[in-house]
Amino acid sequence: MTTPTTLRLEEITPKNLETALGIRVRPDQEFAVAPVVKSLAEAYVHPGRAWPRLIMDGDRAVGFLMAFLDIDWHEDGGSALRSGLWRLNIAAEEQGKGYGRFAVRSVAGELRRRGTHELYVTWHPGDNGPEDFYLNLGFHKTGELAGNEMVGVLKLR
Repeated sequence: MTTPTTLRLEEITPKNLETALGIRVRPDQEFAVAPVVKSLAEAYVHPGRAWPRLIMDGDRAVGFLMAFLDIDWHEDGGSALRSGLWRLNIAAEEQGKGYGRFAVRSVAGELRRRGTHELYVTWHPGDNGPEDFYLNLGFHKTGELAGNEMVGVLKLR
């Protein structure tokens, strides 16, 4: 387990782009999360709504996260604006060291700073999926599906 003082989030820049693109999850997890390159393309076409960051431990990139900010959840003109965790990619060799928990706590802190009271996440159900990870962090299933993904929410108050 790493010490919290060595962990930080870093904005994606031209200087660290190749490092971000090199983050790979385990092969058995690839069904559950898009690669970083797709996330960064989505961030490009959703400026102001996507919040991509490298997860750093000292000088080492150990993962990638992308939050979504105030998206029109039902795509109906704004009846439900939601924010949450869009992507979480922890490098295969770095899993089990607390980086995922750090990432979720960091997104929760950023959303609180922005005045948001709920953090949403979606996940693919099934073996090797992240459901237990999210439920163990306090997320609750909403009973909704987003496409074929389960929807969870964490209260931030």
